[in-house]
Amino acid sequence: MRFVTQLPYATKEEEHVAIPMSDGVELSARIWRPTSSDSEPVPAVLEYIPYRKRDLSAVRDSIHHPYIAGHGYACVRVDIRGTGESEGVLTDEYLEQEQSDAEEVLAWLAAQPWCDGSTGMMGISWGAFAALQVAARQPPSLRGIVIASFTDDRHADDMHYMGGALLSDNLAEAGTMFAYGTCPPDPAIVGDRWRTMWHERMEHTRPWVLEWLRHQRRDDYWRHASVCEDYTAVRCPVLASSGWADGYSNAVTRLLGNLDVPRKGLIGPWSHKFPHLGEPGPAIGYLQEVVRWWDHWLKGVDNGVMDGPMLRTWMQDSVPPSTSYEERPGRWVGEPTWPSPHIQEVMHPLAPHRIGPPVKNGAPLADIGTDRPEAAEPVTVQSPLSVGQFAGKWASYNAPPDLPYDQREEDGGSLVFDSDPLTERLEILGSPTVELDLTISEPVGMVAARLSDVSPDGSGTRVSYGILNLTRLGGTDTPEPVEPGRRYRAKVQLNGVGQAFPPGHRIRLSLSTSYWPMAWPPPKPTLLSVYAHASTLSLPVRPTDEPDEMPASPFGEPEGAPPITSTQLSPREERWEVKRDLVGYNAELEIVKDRGMVRIDDIALDVGLRAEERYRSVAEDFTSVSGESAWTMRFHRDDWDVRVETRTRLSSDEDEFFVDATLDGYEGDRRVFSRTWNERVPRDLL
Repeated sequence: MRFVTQLPYATKEEEHVAIPMSDGVELSARIWRPTSSDSEPVPAVLEYIPYRKRDLSAVRDSIHHPYIAGHGYACVRVDIRGTGESEGVLTDEYLEQEQSDAEEVLAWLAAQPWCDGSTGMMGISWGAFAALQVAARQPPSLRGIVIASFTDDRHADDMHYMGGALLSDNLAEAGTMFAYGTCPPDPAIVGDRWRTMWHERMEHTRPWVLEWLRHQRRDDYWRHASVCEDYTAVRCPVLASSGWADGYSNAVTRLLGNLDVPRKGLIGPWSHKFPHLGEPGPAIGYLQEVVRWWDHWLKGVDNGVMDGPMLRTWMQDSVPPSTSYEERPGRWVGEPTWPSPHIQEVMHPLAPHRIGPPVKNGAPLADIGTDRPEAAEPVTVQSPLSVGQFAGKWASYNAPPDLPYDQREEDGGSLVFDSDPLTERLEILGSPTVELDLTISEPVGMVAARLSDVSPDGSGTRVSYGILNLTRLGGTDTPEPVEPGRRYRAKVQLNGVGQAFPPGHRIRLSLSTSYWPMAWPPPKPTLLSVYAHASTLSLPVRPTDEPDEMPASPFGEPEGAPPITSTQLSPREERWEVKRDLVGYNAELEIVKDRGMVRIDDIALDVGLRAEERYRSVAEDFTSVSGESAWTMRFHRDDWDVRVETRTRLSSDEDEFFVDATLDGYEGDRRVFSRTWNERVPRDLL
């Protein structure tokens, strides 16, 4: 990344500004703005997240907010109520209180003498959720949003319930926020109130996973703030981005296809990162794109930002399987609209263990052996719990390495369908779908479908995947038990992707009845029977002779403002280990992400963060699975030394989930707060 020190506007920073809410609570803001804005007001751009602007997000914030401010904007970074130095308590995500607070913040910004009355919102992940959700409330000053790594569907396309199946990231993210929401404010900002504010947070917090488990089906809890419920509510321009390695790879195209406002989409090869910090690379000059967006929609500059394709995306070339990539080879392609006129849905009929040639122009299914007597018999699989140990994270952060590894071992416990070796390059762009004619042996079951690029040496790189809880065939809001032995039609939608398959490679579809620990397994092992002759794989094919509609290098070099300095005081640690005990048949996935102790030099604050996840199972006992998320957060300056330790464990039997959690607060070595939870939540056909 190129760090830019000479920008069009000289800027100043206000480290802590209190923004009053109507109920008396004050939110803490950090503001960067042109020095000239005292006499020449500028538009304001808000990023609104719970990740502690003074310390834990300070380095990242210092790269993009001063950069955008230096192009003539007031950039405002606000800690959500109950986080950082903002007063109050944060008890859950995307609550009505959070969104009404954001509307008040925007109104406050628009009324400041240094603001010209126009505002925008930007962010990644929570910040992008917040911007999109607030845009749907149509605050009068909001003129546009810039969002990365987000969803418009909180239930089915977030870390909670993919295809109606419980994701392990539901536990992991709950553990993250259990820790972040119970950290203290900095006494250097709030003074002697810090201890009272800290204890208020710990007293009123519960493990977030409890609330999320109480809503296992799509209900009003999830419909709230899911913009897909009413796309017409969004009335301002939207610049949306994500990455193919991210869990949020689907929402960009959904917004492009459903919004009726000026909109642009950008999807790179990235994990859960801003595009200018994108990993795997190539990272791009994203902040330059953001500035152009704001210049047009907040300042009225006629700069052609809406010219060119609606969607710009990275068409990934084939790569060997790996848990991490520095760069993903490929090229940029553009689509004029979405859905794109370039994309052709091509259906491939299945046969036992085979993917047939495509059906074209509505012709009958190609002859791939479906007329043989054995073709009418189902092919079956009952997957072991080990299928999924190499699945990687639902939302990759690329640290520690967390992408899916070679799929051959996963395929050993799966039902596999292979194409013939390709005779020419094939490119897909969009969401593959699998339609299955099936039966299962239990009232509750799931199917995980994986699409892989299989090289001539046999190694398999997962390209995309999808999961479906079969009790949700009639909808995730109205689950019903499956009748064992009855034939059903099930459609599994896989995550969107842009991927090229080279000549000589095969396309592989793999089906499994468990995918642990990516998804919580059903109460009992299930036997899946698939009538292949009545099942299909549909691929969104982008013909290779279609024009790319983009220059080879459409983006500038990544750039930003120089980050604030920090000093690494103790080593980082990152681990992703799969362990198997062949005596007791215990299996475990252990994930460690430890930042070490880091000093933020300009405020002389030492900050430590250690997160551990463990997912365990025993043999093929589906009631033996458990997940655990443990966090330690430490803050130290002079004689102020505090830490928070949280631990959340989730387990289950055939009928219930069990949540066991602890929260401990320490001043030095003295524990000053402790609470334990042991609660049960019934399984709702999950």
